[in-house]
Formats: sequence, structure tokens, C-alpha cells
Amino acid sequence: MSARRAPARSRRVDDALSQLIDSMLPPLSLSALGDDYSADEEDALAAAEERRHRDRLDRAWRILETAADSGSGSAAENINNASDLIKRKLLRENASPDKAVRFSNLYSRLLTQPVLSQKWAILYLLYRLSESQGDEGERMDDGERCRSPLMEEGNLDNMLFKGSRNIRPGGRMVDDIDEGPAISSSVSQRGARPERRPSLKAPTERPRRQTLTEEGKESRLGRARADSAAKDTVVPAEDNASPMAVEPVQQTMKPAEPELLRDLPFILQGLSSTNVEFSSSSVLKLPPTLPIPMISLLHTLAEPCLLYRELSAFVDSSDGGLVSQALRAAIGNELRSYLSLVATLEGEIRRALTAAADENNPKGAVKGAVTLKRCVVWTREATMALRLMNVMVEEARNKKGGQLISLIHGFSSSHGDPFVCSFAEKLLSHVTRPFYDMLRLWIYDGELSDPYKEFFVTEPEFRPSTDPRRIATSVWEDKYKLDDEMVPSIITQEFAKKVFLIGKSLNFIRYGCGDSAWVEAYSKEASKELRYGDTASLENSIDEAYKTTMARLIHLMDTKFKLFEHLRALKKYLLLGQGDFIALLMESLASNLDRPANSQYRHTLTAQLEHAIRASNAQFDSPDVLRRLDARMLELSHGEIGWDCFTLEYKIDAPVDVVITPWGSTQYLKVFNFLWRVKRVEFALGSTWRRCMTGARGVLGAVDDKVGADWKRARCVIAEMIHFVCQLQYYILFEVIEASWDELQAAISKPGCTLDDLIEAHTKYLNSITHKGLLGSASTSRGSSSGKQPEESFLSQLHQILKIMLAYKDAVDGLYSFSVAEFTRRQELSAKIETRTAQGRWGVTERDFLPSSRRGQGHVKSASSSFSGTHGLDQQQPDGADTPTPLLAPGPSADDHMLPSLRARLRDLSADFRARLNVLLGDLAYQPDVDMRFLGVVMNFNDVYQPVRRRKTVGAGSSSSKEKERARRKAAAASSASGDGSVQQEKEKEREREKEKGTTDPAKEAAGSGGDSGTAGTEG
Repeated sequence: MSARRAPARSRRVDDALSQLIDSMLPPLSLSALGDDYSADEEDALAAAEERRHRDRLDRAWRILETAADSGSGSAAENINNASDLIKRKLLRENASPDKAVRFSNLYSRLLTQPVLSQKWAILYLLYRLSESQGDEGERMDDGERCRSPLMEEGNLDNMLFKGSRNIRPGGRMVDDIDEGPAISSSVSQRGARPERRPSLKAPTERPRRQTLTEEGKESRLGRARADSAAKDTVVPAEDNASPMAVEPVQQTMKPAEPELLRDLPFILQGLSSTNVEFSSSSVLKLPPTLPIPMISLLHTLAEPCLLYRELSAFVDSSDGGLVSQALRAAIGNELRSYLSLVATLEGEIRRALTAAADENNPKGAVKGAVTLKRCVVWTREATMALRLMNVMVEEARNKKGGQLISLIHGFSSSHGDPFVCSFAEKLLSHVTRPFYDMLRLWIYDGELSDPYKEFFVTEPEFRPSTDPRRIATSVWEDKYKLDDEMVPSIITQEFAKKVFLIGKSLNFIRYGCGDSAWVEAYSKEASKELRYGDTASLENSIDEAYKTTMARLIHLMDTKFKLFEHLRALKKYLLLGQGDFIALLMESLASNLDRPANSQYRHTLTAQLEHAIRASNAQFDSPDVLRRLDARMLELSHGEIGWDCFTLEYKIDAPVDVVITPWGSTQYLKVFNFLWRVKRVEFALGSTWRRCMTGARGVLGAVDDKVGADWKRARCVIAEMIHFVCQLQYYILFEVIEASWDELQAAISKPGCTLDDLIEAHTKYLNSITHKGLLGSASTSRGSSSGKQPEESFLSQLHQILKIMLAYKDAVDGLYSFSVAEFTRRQELSAKIETRTAQGRWGVTERDFLPSSRRGQGHVKSASSSFSGTHGLDQQQPDGADTPTPLLAPGPSADDHMLPSLRARLRDLSADFRARLNVLLGDLAYQPDVDMRFLGVVMNFNDVYQPVRRRKTVGAGSSSSKEKERARRKAAAASSASGDGSVQQEKEKEREREKEKGTTDPAKEAAGSGGDSGTAGTEG
């Protein structure tokens, strides 16, 4: 029959069916053979098994061929009919419907498998085989084998999911890795069937004879070895071969299953026994005489053994921090639970072995007996727990603290297996205890207790070099840092920042503010135990601690250390907010600061400062504020005067210097020096203007015929400069400083304001003043500088303009001195005329109009002609008639050569002032800040100036135009020196020359027409 079927079926199908039948048939006993066997019991038993296997194989093929030939009805009806038959059989033979429900679930998943095409034939075959077993009369007394093989949990799973999946006890799915020509042995995945009962004549176990041909035997043995090597054992990945030395080449099974059961408790504890020993920490050596199903079971039981050894070694180690030690303690508790399971299992094994040895109750060894397969089922969850802990230990090798907590929390929050989630949650409750202890100490005491650097708040050993502009007290800025990598995933980043700020504030209150008593009282009152899982209580505790700590810190900075009072004092004195004080100080220091800087003395400056304080409203300020105010000189340079080096200083000490940092004090000093220079220019121009206005009614009015036009032009230019200075002061003091101060007040008065918020608001306040106050921003925002000419900042432009103003003031003082000298000369001449007239002589003679070099010759000539008497005098009368009268045209004085140079100086400075102001207005017009653009509008509200936008490149044309401008100024000065004193004629000549060229310079036009409508409008 086999020869007839050989061409029709493949070797793979034959092999698979043979293995299936061999795994489902129960073993034969000697009592089933009767008395018809030879003296060799083993040979007789093997021959009987051979015959039975062959009969069952032929019968299976007949069933398959019959089912294939009689394909009546639709496939859907056949497969539904087979499943219904199996369900009814399961319900009939089992008291509970659990197995039927399980079969329904497996059956629904079987329908989704696209690999199997004849599903109904497979189910029907299994059903027929389960019925045929009952006719043989070879059922065992064991409760597990009293029914059909379909009732066995493992056989049913393997029947339905061969080739695609294997199902471990309890319904847990694992991937099948068998790629052999036949299906995997169900025993290799599910465990071996119960051992044969020993016969009365032979006390030892008899090996199962191979019923296949030699070729089939080798094929099945090779597949079984492949299964055992491919199973997920606990062998290290670097070993190419399986560490389990599995060589079942002999026919005898030694040791027997009872012996293996007796050694199992020791093996599960990682200890070697008589039959199974550990050749190394990760290799378990099995006996070579065991069959493949038994080796498969031992493979499954070997996994918890090796895992336990590795985890025990990890628990016994002592490296790592507090969180790592907590993980070891948690794993140690789980290992003790595992040992409790092993102890329970050992008691069951001993009772089963004792019952098996009892001759009075031969059936007691079968009912409820302990087998290796049952041990696999009992240790399944423990194995999963050990496997999960081993994975955690492997991934936690290079992690500590918050990173380790995040790792375990990832298993509890991101894993889909409920068992893994619950187990990780149980571990977290133990692992996070050191973390919450450090957290509690940090948020209630402000102390960092972290010897192994596991907390997300760190204390740097070496303070990093910070930006000198952001230097602050190390107690607040640099003592503690927040390490984002150590923040565990059980809390958010915002939550971590709040915790960091709470502890840092408490530490600052304790050590920076000297209020440790309040911290200790707060800790005793508010401290509570923190633990994992109570998220709501933890958040409430953090929120309460945050509010209490921040309120206390702000209260101390306001009441005890007067932070806000110091900020107001800085604004009043260093930002020139106290106007009467600054005016008195400048007036009292004016005479001293005009001297060289090296002649200034500190006690003189201090005395003048105290005088200004007593004579102004500053006297009503707090004594602590006035004590911190001091006057000093900056570093001296050669040729500087007192105005260039004088400055005011406001002393700041700890802990206020956390907010008003050294960088902030430098910024205040920078703003004060600039405003002091602007105030000095305003003071100088105001003094000159008052002198001009008072002199116009007296001294200057007497010489109006000679320098009247010059004074008119000078007054117009001074009015322009005063307008510029006033608008600049108004902009900085009101549009910049006051607006920024309002923003600062709004920021620090918000509810829940922290010290970090104060520091940030004050830094923003100073940056706004320096940027919008033209002290820290570039003159253009579009990169107008070229490679040859660097960009000029607003501060340098303003300094140049202020220097020009001071130089113009000096030139105007020179013009005033000349006017006074001319007035004095005329007064002397008038007095001389009156004296001569009173004496009866001529009031004016020719000698009064001669230069000083020719007066000596005129005296000799008049002496020689004195002898001619009256006739000589009459002869001189015609000559005297042509001479201008003293009242109409007085002769040139000795200082007449100074006037042209003063005119040229004033004209050059006025032109330079307008040119630089046009450039400044052009740069302000293209600023992104609206207030800075508005400053340009205010300064040029009547369009007197024509803003000039600088170009990116500076060519030869511009340099040549500058040379021409210098030459034109020199020519104008030379023409003035030649004796032409008419200003109007000079202007006309200059305009004619520009018209001949065909070009007109706006800056020069504005400078040349100083007395025209534009300046007149400004003066008015």
C-alpha cells in the first residue's frame, strides 16, 4: 500500500502525518501485550508500537483519501460540520464549557490563515482520530489522558496553528521558528506527554522505538535539534551553538523524569545537581540520553534558572547610586518571591514522588501527579517576570537616577502587555523612593542631598566662565543648575523647572538672605512624605511650596533689603530723574570741573555733592540711600578736564546685587556719563545764550555796526543747538527711561512674580534704555558700512556733535571777547575826544587813524610844521576834508585781524554741525523702532534740515568733494581777511560760485544761510 501511495504523496506530508500520529498515541504497557511476547521485553514492546504506528498511519491515509474522494457538499458546509462535531464532543466530555469556548476562539483564528486550503479536512481528520482512540482500550488512568488528545491544551493549539504559530500554555502566543520540511513537534513546544509507567518486570524506563525508516528517523531528529537550538533559551547571543549539550543518540532514557523532578528545585535556584549542571554562568549542560520532547521541556525550564543566576549576580553587586540600589532591592524582593514559588513547587514534587513510591495506592501517582510540563505551566509568569527584569537590568547598565526611572516608567506607560505594565508599576513604587526623598528635602529645606549625581538639580564643582555682562551672585545664578537629561519622565519639564526654582529660592533665603529660621519653621510645618502614584497630592504640594517660597523671597527683597527703593534711587540720581539735584550739582561743580582732571580732589567733590543734596529735595530721601551715593573720578588721561572724568556712583551690596548685577551697575554708569555730558552741553549753551541776550542791550549793541550780523548768525546756530539738546534730553528721559520704568513696574508688580522674573525684567529695562537711548545700537539697521569704513554707532555720532557744540560755544565766547574789546576801544576813543575838546583842541587828529607803525612819523611831521603857525594849519585843512569823520568811519583797530578768523571758525563749526545732524537724522529715519524714528521727526519738525542717508561705498568722488569744500572755506576766510567786512557780499559771492558749478550742497547751503528764514524760524 505504501508503494502504491508513494507517487501520490510527498515525503513532507508523509513525515508530518507520521510525527502527528506518533505524538498523539499513548505509550504501550507490558500488560497490553499479554503473555504473547518473547523473553526480550523491550523488543516485543518496540515491535508492538511499530505495528500500532503503522496501522494508525495507514488508517489516517485512508481517512484522508476517503474525505478527498467524497467531496460532496460545499466546503463551507463541511468545515462548519466538522467544527460543530468537535464543539459537541468537547461539551459532552467536559463539565465546563471553557474548552469549547477556547476551541471557538482558535477556530475563528484558523479561518483567517491563508496558508491552509483544506481546513475542513484537517478538522475532520482530527475529529476521527480522537474517536478512534477510544476503540483501542489503551487509555491511561491519568486524568489528563482519559479523554481524546483533542482535549489536551497543547495538542489542540498545535493542531490548529502548525507552521504559523505555537501557543504556550495559557494562550500566550509565540512565533514559530521552525522552517523544516515537517510541522514542529507539539511536544517540543508544549512539553512531553506523561512518561510510561514502568512494568512489573523491568523497573527502569523503556525507550520508545523509532517506527519510521532510518531516513525518516534522521529527518525527525534533525528537525527536533533545530527546534531546540532555535528556541528562545537563555544562551548568550555570542555562542553560535546552543549551550545545552543535547545529543540523544542512545536509545535509553536516563535519568528518568522523577529524578529530573527531584533535581528541578535546585536547578531553578541556579544550583548544579547530579544530572544537570551549570558549566558556566550562562550555560546549562543537559544529559545526552534524554529524548527531544524532554529536552524541549528542560529548555523551557532552563530559562528561569539562567535568568535567576544573572539577576542574583546583579543584586549582589554594590556599584551605582541610590536609585540603582533601590532597583537592586526591588529585584531582590521579586527574586525572593520567585524562591517562594520554587519552595512551593518543591513541596508538590516531594508529595508526588512520595505518592508514586506508595505501593498501597498505585493510582495515586497518576492522579494529580507533578510532571515537567506542569512545572513549565506553574513557572510561566515567574519566567516572564524574570525575563522582564533581565531586560531592565541590561538596558540600565549606563543609566542612573532620573534616566533609570524614565526607563522603567517607559515599560509601564508605553508597553501593550498588561502584565509588563503592572509589573513595572510595582517596581517603580520601590525604585522612586530615593528620588522622592531627595525631592522632599529639596522643596522643603532647600538642601541638595545627592551624593551620586542622580537628581536633576546639580551643583557644578567648577563654576563655568560666564559672560561678563551677565555676572551675578554665585549663590543664585551659578550654585545650582538644572540638568534636563536627568529629569525623569514621571514629571514634566515645566514641573521640574518649578521644583528647581523652589529649592533654589529656599537655599537663597537660607544662605543669601540669612533667614534660616523661617526655612526651618516652614520645613517643619509643610514637610510631608512624597511617594510614587499620588500625582494629585504631589502637584498640590509643589504648587503650595512654590507660592509660599516665592512670596517670602519677594517680601524679604522688598522689606528687609529695600530692592525697589534702590531701583528708584538709581533712576533719580544716575538717570537724572531728580532734576533740581542735578542742576545744583552741576552749578556748584562747574568752576571746579573746568580745571584739569589731575587737579581734582575727592574731598572737594564730596563736599559739593553734600551741598547739592542739602539744597535740593534729595535731602528727604532715606539715609541709607544717601549713604550709598558717592562722587568719584574715572581713570585719568592726559589733557582731560574734570568734566570728562567726573561720575556718580551708587553702591550695591548683597543680596541686592543678584538683581542689580555688576553688569547692571556698569550700564547705569554708562547712561549717567552720557546724560551728564548732554547736561553739561546744555548748561554751557544756556550760559552763552544768557550772556548774548544780556549783552545785546549793552556792550554788543554798541558794536552792532561791526559784528551785528555775526551775532545774529551765532544766536541762530545756538538756538538750533539748544533745540537739539532739549529734544535729545526729552527723548531719553521721558520716551525711553520713563516708558521703560513703567514696564519694569508692571513686570515686578505681577502676582506670583519670582526672583528670576525680577532679574529678567531689570535686564530688559537696562537693555531698553541702552538700545533706545542711542547708547548700544548701530546707526543703521541695513549694514551700511563698507569694508574700508567701519560702521559708526549712534553714541559716537552724538559725542562728535556734542564736541562740535562745545567748540562752537568756545568760538562764540571768543566773539564776545572781541566785541567787548572793540567796545572798550571805542569807549577809550570817546573819552579821549571829550578830554581834548574840553582842553580846546581837536577831538580827533590824523594820528588817531594811522596804524601804530606810522604814528611816529606823523609826530615828526607835525612837529616840523608847527613853526608855520596858522597858515600851516590851514594848509592841512583840505587834506583833512577828505578824511572820514570819527563818527562815520572809525579807523581799523589793532584787533581787527582776529575777526575774520572768528568768522571762519564759526562758519566751519556751524556747517559741520548741520552736516553731522543731517547724517544722524538720516540714520534715525531708517530705524525699526518707532520711538527712534519719532526722535528724528521731532528734531526736524519744520524740515529745516535735509537728512542724508549714507551709502554703502565711499568712492573717490566724495573725497574730492570734501577737498573742494575745504578749499572753498579757505577762500572764504581769505576774502574776509582782505578787508571785506560785508557778510551779505560774501554770501552773494559764494552763491554765485555754486551756481556757476551747477551743484548745491544742502549742508553748505544751510550753513551759509544761517540768518535766513530757516534759522530765523528756529530762533523765533
